[in-house]
Amino acid sequence: MAISIDDIKKLRTMTGAGLADVKKALTEADGDFDRAKELLRERGLAIAAKRSDRETSNGCVLAKVENGFGAIIALKCETDFVANGADFIALTQSILDAAVANKCQTLDEVNALDINGQKASEAVTQRSGITGEKMELDGYQVLEGTNIEAYDHMGKHTLCTMVQTNKENSEAGHKLAMQVAAMKPVALDAASVDQKILDEEYKTAVEKTKLEQVEKFVEMKLKKAGINPNLVDSEDHIESNMSKGWLTQAQADEARKVIADAKVEGEAQLKPVMIENIAKGRVQKFLKENCLVDQEFQFGDGDKATVSQWLAQQDKELKIVAFRRFTLAAE
Repeated sequence: MAISIDDIKKLRTMTGAGLADVKKALTEADGDFDRAKELLRERGLAIAAKRSDRETSNGCVLAKVENGFGAIIALKCETDFVANGADFIALTQSILDAAVANKCQTLDEVNALDINGQKASEAVTQRSGITGEKMELDGYQVLEGTNIEAYDHMGKHTLCTMVQTNKENSEAGHKLAMQVAAMKPVALDAASVDQKILDEEYKTAVEKTKLEQVEKFVEMKLKKAGINPNLVDSEDHIESNMSKGWLTQAQADEARKVIADAKVEGEAQLKPVMIENIAKGRVQKFLKENCLVDQEFQFGDGDKATVSQWLAQQDKELKIVAFRRFTLAAE
C-alpha cells in the first residue's frame, strides 16, 4: 500500500517519531494509524527493555508555577546530545505543563497523565524508541500556595529550584531561588533537619575528631624522636622515601615503631568530653553551612549577612515558607 506524505506528517505530529520510523510503521501496518502507533510503541518498549541497565545521568530539568501550584520535573536520558534536543525538551515541557495544570502530587500521577492521547509514561517510552536511549521521569517535586518563584539555573535545564515566601516579593524570591541553586541547602533551618542526618553528622564528627587528635599525638611523638613526620605519614611514603635515599631501613623501622606505639597511647588518652564538644561544634558548623536561613547570602550588596538577616533588611516580616531543588549533577 502506498503511504502518502500527508499520512506520514499526520502520524509524526501525533507521535513525535522520526519520518523514517513513521513511514516504516505505516508501511508495516498497511496504513492503519492505530496499528502504526502500536508498532512505534512496541519498538520503544523493546529499546527500553534492552537498555534498562543503562545509566540515565543526563536529561532535562524544568520548573513551572501557575495558579498557586509549582512543580519541578526531570526527564532523564543517557547522553547530553539527546537531552539538548528540541523534541526532548518539548516533551519534558508538555509533561510538566500537564502536571501543573492537573496539580499532580506524585510521579505516579504524572506518569498516568494524558499527553496527546497516550499516557505520559508511554510518551516517554515512545521517545526512547525514537532516540534509542533509555529514558525515565524522575525528580518530581511540588509546592502549593502563593508567592512561589521558580528558577532554571543559567537556563541550561539541568538544575531547577523553587522558593515560597510568606509575602509577595518576586525580586527577593528570585534571589532566594538562586541561593538555593548555588548553595544546595539540606533544610530550611536547624529544626527542619532530619534527625538521621544530624545523627550521621555527629557520628562522622566524633570519628574525625578522634582521628585528628591521635594524628596530632603521633606527630608530636615523631618530632620528639627526631623524625620528620612529613617523611613517614603513610606506608607508601615511607617506601618511596627509602627508595630515594631519604630514609634508611633503620630510620623507617624506628618510625614505624614510634607511630604504632603512639597510636595506642594517643587513643588511650582521648578525652570524651573534649571529643564531644569538638564534634558538637562541627555539627553546628554543618548546620550553618547547610540550613538555608543560616547560610551566608550570596546575592546581596557585598555585606556579609545570613539569608535570614538579608530577608529582614528587605522586609522585617518576610520569611521563607519552603523550597525545592533538583539537579542532574552529582554533588
